[in-house]
Formats: sequence, structure tokens, C-alpha cells
Amino acid sequence: MVNLVPEKLPKHVAIIMDGNGRWAKQRAMNRIRGHQEGAESVREVVRTTRELGIPWLTLYAFSEENWRRPRYEVNALMKLLKRFVRAELEEMLQNGIRLQSIGRVHKLPQDVQKVLQEAEKKTASNRDTVLTLALSYGGRQEMTDAITAIVRSAEKGEVTSGSITEELIEKSLYTRGMPDPDLLIRTSGECRVSNFLLWQLAYTEIYLTPTLWPDFRKEEYLKALEEYQRRERRFGATGEQVAGAKGRWEL
Repeated sequence: MVNLVPEKLPKHVAIIMDGNGRWAKQRAMNRIRGHQEGAESVREVVRTTRELGIPWLTLYAFSEENWRRPRYEVNALMKLLKRFVRAELEEMLQNGIRLQSIGRVHKLPQDVQKVLQEAEKKTASNRDTVLTLALSYGGRQEMTDAITAIVRSAEKGEVTSGSITEELIEKSLYTRGMPDPDLLIRTSGECRVSNFLLWQLAYTEIYLTPTLWPDFRKEEYLKALEEYQRRERRFGATGEQVAGAKGRWEL
């Protein structure tokens, strides 16, 4: 039995969805079958996020490094992405879910970009949950693009060295306007962030599970959220300071 306190739920959950290939291999199936089953986990996690009232969900759907995979697998992933967005559009519209994408999305096939753009436009006014798909995404690439944008502004005289702040950098990232993740979930037992949201994860709580992504359904998600609620987030302060602050807030 999972017990969640609504007030203690994270505002932003980010997930590294790992293990599709291994799930398929364990069952002597093609890797594509693992990705197809993983799409069902995406559907269930998105629905649960919306049901719980969590306002932000970011999924690492396709990394910049994933372009190195066999062409047949990349093509299958692009087709699966396009099919998923089309299939879920009506449910997103009905349930107040806004879709957006981050990364070097311009590298995706034109037909995939078109489907994404149409869905993002149609769901733009939704406010309950923002579903962000990280596509052709890499944290180092994001920082490189941010620095490039800042340098261009400097060349135009719009920015000086003394005006470069964390806020300026954040505004130059793909995630501008988004809160940093409170919770990062990684499936399949791997213990690394894999070039995902390197700037944004500075104070994020990390939850690792051996469960492969196609098996990560509602129950597993709720367990991760329950574990998150047990954590004490100190942001550099001591436990005593946090406890003292809570005491003052409760007065």
C-alpha cells in the first residue's frame, strides 16, 4: 500500500527511461518490441502524473547519442514517436496536458517534426500538466547552444561579462521557463545521468530502480514518489536548519 501526501509531491519529475532493449532480449524479442512496450509505460506514467496533479513531467525520449544506433532502430523509434503523439493527442486535449519538446529537435525527420509541432500548437493552452519530451537531447549540447547564444548576444553588445548570471544562463537553456526537476527517476539499474539535464539536476533527488522501463508502470511510479517524500531536501543547509525553518513555517 503506497501512501502519498499531496502537499509533498514533487512539482517536476524527470525520467531516464532505460531498459527497453534488455527487456526485449530477456524475452528473445526484437529490440523494437521493447520500445513498443516501453510506450505503454509512458502512457501509464503520463496518466498517473496528471491524476496526481504533478504539473511537470520530462521524459528522456531520444538522446543526441542515440543517433549512433543502427539505422533500422532509429527509424523505428521515429515512427513509434510519431504514432504515439498522434494516438495520445485527444487524451492530452481532454485532460489538460500540454506537450512540448526540447533538444535539437530540428534534427528529427520532417514528418516527425510536423506531428510534434501540430500537437504542441493544439495543446498550447492546456495548464494542468506539461509533458516535455527530450528529443535529440544532450546536456552538454544544451550548454554549448546556450553559450553560443550568449556569445552572439555579446557580439551585438546586448551582454557584457559582468551581466552573465545564473539567471541569464537559465534563460538560454532549452528548459527556459521550466522549474528544475525535484525528482529524477532512472530505470534498469544503471547509476548515471547519461548527459541528461546536467545544469538542471544540481539539487534534484535521484531515485534508481532495477526495474526495466517496460515494466515500470503505475505501482513502480508510486513507489518512487513515496520514496521521494521520505527525503529531506536541504539545498546546502543542515538538517537542523531545515527542521528549524519548518518549525517557523508551522507557527
